[in-house]
Amino acid sequence: MSAPEASSRAAALALLSGVLGKRRQLDGQLSLLECLASRDAGFARALASQTLRHFGQLDAVIRHFAPKPLSPHKAGPAGEILLMGACELLILKVAAHAAVDGANRLAASDAKAVHFKPLINAVLRRVAREGEAVLANTPASLNTPDWLLGRWTAQYGDALARDIAAAHGREAPLDIVLKNPGAAFPESEALFGPVRRVHDAARIEDMPGFAGGDWWVQDAAATLPAALLGDVKGKRVIELCAAPGGKTLQLAAAGAQVIAVERDATRMKRVAENLGRVGLTAELVEADARDYAPGLEGRAGLVLLDAPCTATGTIRRHPDLPWIRGAADITAASAASYEILQNAANMVEPGGMLVFAVCSLEREEGEEQIAAFLDTNPEFARAPVTPADVFGHSEWITPEGDLRTLPCHLNDQGGMDGFYAARLRRSETA
Repeated sequence: MSAPEASSRAAALALLSGVLGKRRQLDGQLSLLECLASRDAGFARALASQTLRHFGQLDAVIRHFAPKPLSPHKAGPAGEILLMGACELLILKVAAHAAVDGANRLAASDAKAVHFKPLINAVLRRVAREGEAVLANTPASLNTPDWLLGRWTAQYGDALARDIAAAHGREAPLDIVLKNPGAAFPESEALFGPVRRVHDAARIEDMPGFAGGDWWVQDAAATLPAALLGDVKGKRVIELCAAPGGKTLQLAAAGAQVIAVERDATRMKRVAENLGRVGLTAELVEADARDYAPGLEGRAGLVLLDAPCTATGTIRRHPDLPWIRGAADITAASAASYEILQNAANMVEPGGMLVFAVCSLEREEGEEQIAAFLDTNPEFARAPVTPADVFGHSEWITPEGDLRTLPCHLNDQGGMDGFYAARLRRSETA
Protein backbone atom coordinates (compact mmCIF):
# COMPACT_ATOMS: atom_id res chain seq x y z
CA MET A 1 0.00 0.00 0.00
CA SER A 2 1.46 3.36 -0.97
CA ALA A 3 1.65 6.17 1.54
CA PRO A 4 -1.65 8.10 1.80
CA GLU A 5 -1.85 11.84 2.26
CA ALA A 6 -1.28 13.21 5.75
CA SER A 7 -4.85 14.55 5.75
CA SER A 8 -6.27 11.03 5.62
CA ARG A 9 -4.29 10.04 8.71
CA ALA A 10 -5.46 13.19 10.48
CA ALA A 11 -9.06 12.33 9.61
CA ALA A 12 -8.58 8.75 10.85
CA LEU A 13 -7.17 10.12 14.12
CA ALA A 14 -10.20 12.39 14.52
CA LEU A 15 -12.53 9.42 13.95
CA LEU A 16 -10.67 7.22 16.41
CA SER A 17 -10.47 9.92 19.07
CA GLY A 18 -14.20 10.55 18.65
CA VAL A 19 -14.94 6.90 19.41
CA LEU A 20 -12.46 6.27 22.21
CA GLY A 21 -12.53 9.70 23.83
CA LYS A 22 -16.10 10.84 23.30
CA ARG A 23 -17.98 7.56 22.68
CA ARG A 24 -19.26 8.79 19.34
CA GLN A 25 -20.40 6.29 16.72
CA LEU A 26 -17.96 5.84 13.89
CA ASP A 27 -20.63 6.11 11.18
CA GLY A 28 -21.94 9.28 12.78
CA GLN A 29 -18.62 11.03 12.19
CA LEU A 30 -18.14 10.24 8.50
CA SER A 31 -18.77 13.87 7.56
CA LEU A 32 -15.12 14.34 8.60
CA LEU A 33 -14.15 12.51 5.41
CA GLU A 34 -16.16 14.64 2.99
CA CYS A 35 -13.25 16.95 2.20
CA LEU A 36 -10.98 14.05 1.21
CA ALA A 37 -10.50 12.42 -2.16
CA SER A 38 -12.29 9.07 -2.44
CA ARG A 39 -9.09 7.05 -2.09
CA ASP A 40 -7.91 8.99 0.96
CA ALA A 41 -11.34 8.82 2.58
CA GLY A 42 -11.34 5.06 2.09
CA PHE A 43 -7.93 4.75 3.73
CA ALA A 44 -8.97 6.94 6.67
CA ARG A 45 -12.08 4.90 7.32
CA ALA A 46 -10.20 1.61 6.98
CA LEU A 47 -7.47 2.79 9.34
CA ALA A 48 -9.92 3.91 12.03
CA SER A 49 -12.17 0.85 11.75
CA GLN A 50 -9.33 -1.69 11.67
CA THR A 51 -7.67 -0.04 14.65
CA LEU A 52 -10.94 -0.49 16.55
CA ARG A 53 -11.45 -4.04 15.27
CA HIS A 54 -8.00 -5.09 16.56
CA PHE A 55 -7.84 -2.63 19.45
CA GLY A 56 -7.04 -5.12 22.22
CA GLN A 57 -4.24 -6.85 20.36
CA LEU A 58 -2.71 -3.61 19.12
CA ASP A 59 -2.80 -2.17 22.62
CA ALA A 60 -1.08 -5.30 23.95
CA VAL A 61 1.64 -5.05 21.30
CA ILE A 62 2.30 -1.40 22.16
CA ARG A 63 2.40 -2.17 25.90
CA HIS A 64 4.95 -4.90 25.19
CA PHE A 65 7.33 -2.23 23.95
CA ALA A 66 6.13 0.67 26.15
CA PRO A 67 4.66 -0.77 29.38
CA LYS A 68 3.80 2.60 30.91
CA PRO A 69 0.41 3.83 29.59
CA LEU A 70 0.15 7.36 28.24
CA SER A 71 -2.15 9.82 29.99
CA PRO A 72 -4.43 11.59 27.49
CA HIS A 73 -4.33 14.65 29.74
CA LYS A 74 -0.57 14.99 29.28
CA ALA A 75 0.01 13.18 26.00
CA GLY A 76 -3.08 14.25 24.04
CA PRO A 77 -3.71 11.83 21.14
CA ALA A 78 -0.28 10.17 21.40
CA GLY A 79 -1.89 6.89 22.48
CA GLU A 80 -4.24 6.84 19.49
CA ILE A 81 -1.34 7.73 17.17
CA LEU A 82 0.57 4.71 18.46
CA LEU A 83 -2.45 2.45 17.97
CA MET A 84 -2.96 3.68 14.41
CA GLY A 85 0.72 3.32 13.60
CA ALA A 86 0.72 -0.26 14.87
CA CYS A 87 -2.41 -0.94 12.81
CA GLU A 88 -0.76 0.38 9.66
CA LEU A 89 2.29 -1.80 10.25
CA LEU A 90 0.66 -5.04 11.42
CA ILE A 91 -2.85 -5.07 9.95
CA LEU A 92 -2.87 -2.86 6.85
CA LYS A 93 0.73 -3.73 5.95
CA VAL A 94 1.76 -0.18 5.07
CA ALA A 95 5.50 0.18 4.39
CA ALA A 96 7.38 0.78 7.64
CA HIS A 97 8.97 4.06 6.62
CA ALA A 98 5.61 5.48 5.54
CA ALA A 99 3.72 4.35 8.65
CA VAL A 100 6.35 5.58 11.09
CA ASP A 101 6.82 8.88 9.26
CA GLY A 102 3.06 9.40 9.14
CA ALA A 103 2.76 8.85 12.89
CA ASN A 104 5.63 11.26 13.56
CA ARG A 105 3.95 13.92 11.44
CA LEU A 106 0.68 13.48 13.34
CA ALA A 107 2.49 13.85 16.65
CA ALA A 108 4.33 16.95 15.43
CA SER A 109 1.02 18.63 14.61
CA ASP A 110 -0.38 18.35 18.16
CA ALA A 111 0.70 20.59 21.02
CA LYS A 112 0.73 17.74 23.57
CA ALA A 113 1.64 14.74 21.44
CA VAL A 114 4.69 16.51 20.00
CA HIS A 115 6.50 16.02 23.33
CA PHE A 116 6.07 12.25 22.92
CA LYS A 117 7.31 12.12 19.34
CA PRO A 118 10.62 10.43 20.28
CA LEU A 119 8.69 7.72 22.15
CA ILE A 120 6.25 7.23 19.26
CA ASN A 121 9.12 6.97 16.80
CA ALA A 122 11.06 4.47 18.92
CA VAL A 123 8.06 2.25 19.73
CA LEU A 124 6.81 2.05 16.16
CA ARG A 125 10.26 1.23 14.84
CA ARG A 126 10.36 -1.70 17.24
CA VAL A 127 6.84 -2.69 16.22
CA ALA A 128 8.00 -2.68 12.60
CA ARG A 129 10.91 -5.00 13.45
CA GLU A 130 9.44 -7.26 16.14
CA GLY A 131 5.70 -6.63 16.24
CA GLU A 132 4.60 -9.52 14.01
CA ALA A 133 5.96 -12.09 16.47
CA VAL A 134 4.35 -10.34 19.44
CA LEU A 135 1.01 -10.10 17.64
CA ALA A 136 1.11 -13.81 16.76
CA ASN A 137 1.25 -14.62 20.49
CA THR A 138 -1.49 -12.16 21.48
CA PRO A 139 -4.98 -13.74 21.76
CA ALA A 140 -7.69 -12.30 19.51
CA SER A 141 -10.10 -12.42 22.45
CA LEU A 142 -8.41 -9.23 23.73
CA ASN A 143 -10.26 -7.35 20.97
CA THR A 144 -13.49 -7.90 22.90
CA PRO A 145 -13.77 -5.89 26.14
CA ASP A 146 -14.24 -7.89 29.32
CA TRP A 147 -17.76 -6.64 29.91
CA LEU A 148 -18.91 -8.26 26.66
CA LEU A 149 -16.75 -11.39 26.59
CA GLY A 150 -17.81 -12.26 30.13
CA ARG A 151 -21.48 -11.95 29.22
CA TRP A 152 -21.10 -14.12 26.12
CA THR A 153 -19.15 -16.74 28.06
CA ALA A 154 -21.95 -16.94 30.63
CA GLN A 155 -24.62 -17.17 27.92
CA TYR A 156 -22.99 -19.34 25.26
CA GLY A 157 -20.07 -21.07 26.98
CA ASP A 158 -16.36 -20.33 26.66
CA ALA A 159 -15.72 -21.97 23.28
CA LEU A 160 -18.68 -20.38 21.49
CA ALA A 161 -17.99 -16.99 23.07
CA ARG A 162 -14.46 -17.09 21.67
CA ASP A 163 -15.79 -18.14 18.27
CA ILE A 164 -18.09 -15.11 18.31
CA ALA A 165 -15.21 -12.82 19.28
CA ALA A 166 -13.01 -14.31 16.56
CA ALA A 167 -15.75 -13.76 13.95
CA HIS A 168 -15.74 -10.06 14.80
CA GLY A 169 -12.10 -9.91 13.78
CA ARG A 170 -13.07 -10.31 10.13
CA GLU A 171 -14.68 -7.53 8.14
CA ALA A 172 -18.18 -8.46 7.01
CA PRO A 173 -18.69 -9.23 3.31
CA LEU A 174 -21.39 -7.51 1.28
CA ASP A 175 -24.79 -9.25 1.21
CA ILE A 176 -27.49 -8.22 -1.25
CA VAL A 177 -31.11 -9.27 -1.73
CA LEU A 178 -32.41 -9.72 -5.25
CA LYS A 179 -35.75 -8.11 -6.04
CA ASN A 180 -36.41 -11.03 -8.37
CA PRO A 181 -35.19 -14.17 -6.50
CA GLY A 182 -34.67 -16.06 -9.75
CA ALA A 183 -32.41 -13.42 -11.29
CA ALA A 184 -28.71 -13.98 -11.82
CA PHE A 185 -26.04 -11.83 -10.23
CA PRO A 186 -22.48 -12.17 -11.54
CA GLU A 187 -19.59 -13.08 -9.24
CA SER A 188 -21.73 -13.73 -6.19
CA GLU A 189 -22.45 -16.68 -3.91
CA ALA A 190 -26.02 -17.85 -3.34
CA LEU A 191 -26.64 -18.16 0.41
CA PHE A 192 -30.37 -18.86 0.67
CA GLY A 193 -33.58 -17.55 -0.87
CA PRO A 194 -32.89 -14.28 -2.69
CA VAL A 195 -29.72 -13.52 -0.67
CA ARG A 196 -26.40 -13.32 -2.50
CA ARG A 197 -22.93 -12.70 -1.02
CA VAL A 198 -20.50 -10.55 -2.98
CA HIS A 199 -16.93 -11.14 -1.80
CA ASP A 200 -15.07 -8.68 -4.04
CA ALA A 201 -17.52 -5.81 -4.09
CA ALA A 202 -16.88 -2.59 -5.95
CA ARG A 203 -18.37 0.73 -4.88
CA ILE A 204 -22.03 -0.15 -4.30
CA GLU A 205 -23.41 2.57 -6.57
CA ASP A 206 -21.22 1.29 -9.42
CA MET A 207 -22.29 -2.35 -9.17
CA PRO A 208 -24.50 -3.75 -11.96
CA GLY A 209 -28.21 -3.49 -11.25
CA PHE A 210 -28.01 -0.95 -8.43
CA ALA A 211 -29.26 2.04 -10.41
CA GLY A 212 -31.97 -0.11 -11.97
CA GLY A 213 -33.24 -1.24 -8.58
CA ASP A 214 -32.54 -4.95 -9.09
CA TRP A 215 -31.30 -5.44 -5.51
CA TRP A 216 -30.60 -3.82 -2.18
CA VAL A 217 -27.97 -4.26 0.54
CA GLN A 218 -29.04 -6.31 3.58
CA ASP A 219 -27.13 -8.75 5.77
CA ALA A 220 -28.20 -12.36 5.37
CA ALA A 221 -29.32 -12.67 9.00
CA ALA A 222 -31.38 -9.48 8.78
CA THR A 223 -33.57 -11.06 6.10
CA LEU A 224 -34.72 -13.91 8.35
CA PRO A 225 -37.25 -12.13 10.64
CA ALA A 226 -39.40 -11.09 7.67
CA ALA A 227 -39.11 -14.59 6.24
CA LEU A 228 -40.65 -15.95 9.47
CA LEU A 229 -43.94 -14.29 8.51
CA GLY A 230 -44.31 -16.87 5.72
CA ASP A 231 -46.23 -16.12 2.53
CA VAL A 232 -47.20 -12.46 2.75
CA LYS A 233 -48.55 -11.97 -0.78
CA GLY A 234 -51.67 -9.82 -0.70
CA LYS A 235 -51.58 -9.62 3.11
CA ARG A 236 -51.48 -6.53 5.29
CA VAL A 237 -48.28 -6.24 7.33
CA ILE A 238 -47.50 -3.60 9.96
CA GLU A 239 -43.75 -3.14 10.26
CA LEU A 240 -42.50 -1.20 13.27
CA CYS A 241 -39.11 0.57 13.51
CA ALA A 242 -38.82 0.19 9.75
CA ALA A 243 -35.65 2.13 8.92
CA PRO A 244 -33.37 1.70 7.07
CA GLY A 245 -35.92 -0.26 5.07
CA GLY A 246 -34.44 -3.62 4.11
CA LYS A 247 -37.35 -5.56 5.59
CA THR A 248 -39.81 -3.10 4.07
CA LEU A 249 -38.34 -3.88 0.65
CA GLN A 250 -38.44 -7.61 1.38
CA LEU A 251 -42.10 -7.54 2.29
CA ALA A 252 -43.12 -5.25 -0.57
CA ALA A 253 -41.20 -7.36 -3.09
CA ALA A 254 -43.04 -10.43 -1.79
CA GLY A 255 -46.38 -8.74 -2.52
CA ALA A 256 -47.36 -7.56 0.97
CA GLN A 257 -49.38 -4.45 1.69
CA VAL A 258 -46.84 -2.85 4.03
CA ILE A 259 -47.50 -0.16 6.61
CA ALA A 260 -43.98 0.90 7.62
CA VAL A 261 -43.76 2.87 10.88
CA GLU A 262 -40.64 4.87 11.77
CA ARG A 263 -40.29 7.84 14.13
CA ASP A 264 -37.10 9.38 12.70
CA ALA A 265 -37.86 11.65 9.75
CA THR A 266 -34.34 11.42 8.32
CA ARG A 267 -34.33 7.65 8.48
CA MET A 268 -37.84 7.51 7.02
CA LYS A 269 -36.61 9.57 4.09
CA ARG A 270 -34.03 6.86 3.47
CA VAL A 271 -36.77 4.21 3.44
CA ALA A 272 -38.68 6.23 0.87
CA GLU A 273 -35.57 6.64 -1.27
CA ASN A 274 -34.84 2.92 -1.17
CA LEU A 275 -38.42 2.09 -2.16
CA GLY A 276 -38.23 4.53 -5.04
CA ARG A 277 -34.96 3.14 -6.35
CA VAL A 278 -36.23 -0.44 -6.49
CA GLY A 279 -39.68 0.51 -7.76
CA LEU A 280 -41.70 -0.76 -4.79
CA THR A 281 -44.39 0.88 -2.68
CA ALA A 282 -45.41 0.90 0.97
CA GLU A 283 -47.49 3.12 3.20
CA LEU A 284 -45.04 5.15 5.28
CA VAL A 285 -46.16 6.37 8.71
CA GLU A 286 -43.92 8.71 10.68
CA ALA A 287 -44.74 7.88 14.30
CA ASP A 288 -43.22 6.59 17.52
CA ALA A 289 -43.85 2.83 17.68
CA ARG A 290 -44.59 3.14 21.41
CA ASP A 291 -47.55 5.37 20.67
CA TYR A 292 -48.72 4.28 17.22
CA ALA A 293 -52.31 3.07 17.52
CA PRO A 294 -54.06 1.96 14.33
CA GLY A 295 -57.18 1.00 16.31
CA LEU A 296 -59.23 -2.17 16.14
CA GLU A 297 -60.07 -1.63 12.49
CA GLY A 298 -56.43 -1.01 11.66
CA ARG A 299 -55.04 -4.18 13.19
CA ALA A 300 -53.20 -6.59 10.92
CA GLY A 301 -52.79 -10.33 10.64
CA LEU A 302 -49.03 -9.90 10.52
CA VAL A 303 -46.87 -7.53 12.58
CA LEU A 304 -43.08 -7.32 12.42
CA LEU A 305 -41.06 -5.51 15.08
CA ASP A 306 -37.29 -5.17 14.61
CA ALA A 307 -36.83 -3.52 17.97
CA PRO A 308 -34.18 -0.97 18.99
CA CYS A 309 -31.26 -2.61 20.79
CA THR A 310 -27.54 -2.32 21.46
CA ALA A 311 -26.84 -4.06 18.11
CA THR A 312 -24.05 -6.24 19.51
CA GLY A 313 -24.83 -8.74 16.76
CA THR A 314 -23.49 -6.28 14.18
CA ILE A 315 -19.99 -5.69 15.56
CA ARG A 316 -18.46 -7.15 12.38
CA ARG A 317 -19.88 -4.10 10.58
CA HIS A 318 -19.53 -1.66 13.47
CA PRO A 319 -16.26 -2.34 15.33
CA ASP A 320 -16.75 0.81 17.40
CA LEU A 321 -19.73 -0.65 19.29
CA PRO A 322 -17.80 -2.53 22.01
CA TRP A 323 -15.96 0.67 22.90
CA ILE A 324 -18.93 3.06 23.05
CA ARG A 325 -21.47 0.76 24.72
CA GLY A 326 -21.71 -0.57 28.26
CA ALA A 327 -23.88 -2.91 30.32
CA ALA A 328 -26.14 0.00 31.30
CA ASP A 329 -27.02 0.49 27.62
CA ILE A 330 -28.43 -3.05 27.50
CA THR A 331 -30.77 -2.30 30.38
CA ALA A 332 -31.98 0.94 28.79
CA ALA A 333 -32.46 -0.61 25.34
CA SER A 334 -34.34 -3.57 26.80
CA ALA A 335 -36.80 -1.31 28.59
CA ALA A 336 -37.47 0.73 25.45
CA SER A 337 -37.96 -2.27 23.18
CA TYR A 338 -40.26 -4.03 25.66
CA GLU A 339 -42.52 -0.98 25.69
CA ILE A 340 -42.75 -1.16 21.90
CA LEU A 341 -43.36 -4.93 22.04
CA GLN A 342 -46.32 -4.45 24.34
CA ASN A 343 -47.80 -1.86 22.00
CA ALA A 344 -47.12 -4.05 18.97
CA ALA A 345 -49.25 -6.79 20.53
CA ASN A 346 -52.26 -4.47 20.36
CA MET A 347 -51.88 -4.27 16.58
CA VAL A 348 -52.24 -8.02 15.98
CA GLU A 349 -55.70 -9.20 15.06
CA PRO A 350 -57.08 -12.44 16.58
CA GLY A 351 -55.34 -15.44 15.05
CA GLY A 352 -52.59 -13.17 13.73
CA MET A 353 -48.82 -13.38 14.00
CA LEU A 354 -46.24 -11.16 15.67
CA VAL A 355 -42.52 -11.49 14.93
CA PHE A 356 -40.18 -9.78 17.39
CA ALA A 357 -36.52 -9.39 16.39
CA VAL A 358 -33.32 -7.72 17.61
CA CYS A 359 -29.80 -7.64 16.14
CA SER A 360 -28.36 -8.26 19.61
CA LEU A 361 -26.46 -11.15 21.19
CA GLU A 362 -27.71 -10.28 24.69
CA ARG A 363 -30.36 -12.42 26.40
CA GLU A 364 -31.94 -9.40 28.10
CA GLU A 365 -32.76 -7.96 24.69
CA GLY A 366 -33.99 -11.23 23.19
CA GLU A 367 -34.91 -14.38 25.08
CA GLU A 368 -35.72 -12.62 28.35
CA GLN A 369 -37.95 -10.09 26.59
CA ILE A 370 -40.09 -12.86 25.13
CA ALA A 371 -40.21 -14.82 28.39
CA ALA A 372 -41.51 -11.72 30.20
CA PHE A 373 -43.96 -10.93 27.40
CA LEU A 374 -45.48 -14.42 27.35
CA ASP A 375 -45.84 -14.39 31.15
CA THR A 376 -48.03 -11.28 30.98
CA ASN A 377 -49.79 -11.83 27.65
CA PRO A 378 -51.46 -15.27 27.84
CA GLU A 379 -53.34 -14.60 24.58
CA PHE A 380 -50.02 -15.12 22.76
CA ALA A 381 -48.08 -18.34 22.35
CA ARG A 382 -44.94 -19.31 20.46
CA ALA A 383 -45.30 -20.50 16.89
CA PRO A 384 -41.97 -22.39 16.87
CA VAL A 385 -39.55 -21.80 14.03
CA THR A 386 -38.91 -24.90 11.92
CA PRO A 387 -35.88 -25.75 9.75
CA ALA A 388 -38.04 -25.17 6.67
CA ASP A 389 -38.63 -21.57 7.84
CA VAL A 390 -34.87 -20.90 7.86
CA PHE A 391 -33.81 -22.71 4.70
CA GLY A 392 -32.86 -25.92 6.48
CA HIS A 393 -30.47 -24.37 9.01
CA SER A 394 -31.63 -26.11 12.18
CA GLU A 395 -28.52 -24.82 14.02
CA TRP A 396 -30.15 -21.39 13.99
CA ILE A 397 -33.12 -22.60 16.09
CA THR A 398 -33.05 -22.52 19.90
CA PRO A 399 -34.52 -25.31 22.07
CA GLU A 400 -37.52 -23.02 22.70
CA GLY A 401 -38.18 -22.72 18.97
CA ASP A 402 -36.85 -19.21 18.42
CA LEU A 403 -34.32 -17.96 15.86
CA ARG A 404 -30.78 -17.24 17.07
CA THR A 405 -28.00 -16.56 14.58
CA LEU A 406 -24.43 -15.87 15.64
CA PRO A 407 -21.55 -14.09 13.89
CA CYS A 408 -19.70 -17.41 13.67
CA HIS A 409 -22.55 -19.08 11.76
CA LEU A 410 -21.80 -19.50 8.04
CA ASN A 411 -18.19 -19.10 9.18
CA ASP A 412 -16.65 -20.73 6.11
CA GLN A 413 -18.58 -18.28 3.93
CA GLY A 414 -17.73 -15.15 5.88
CA GLY A 415 -20.11 -15.24 8.85
CA MET A 416 -23.38 -13.38 9.44
CA ASP A 417 -24.86 -10.88 11.87
CA GLY A 418 -26.16 -12.03 15.24
CA PHE A 419 -29.96 -11.93 15.38
CA TYR A 420 -32.69 -13.14 17.69
CA ALA A 421 -36.31 -13.51 16.64
CA ALA A 422 -39.41 -15.06 18.15
CA ARG A 423 -42.64 -15.84 16.30
CA LEU A 424 -45.79 -15.44 18.38
CA ARG A 425 -49.39 -16.22 17.45
CA ARG A 426 -52.40 -14.55 19.01
CA SER A 427 -55.30 -16.81 19.88
CA GLU A 428 -58.42 -16.65 17.72
CA THR A 429 -60.61 -15.62 20.66
CA ALA A 430 -58.39 -12.87 22.13
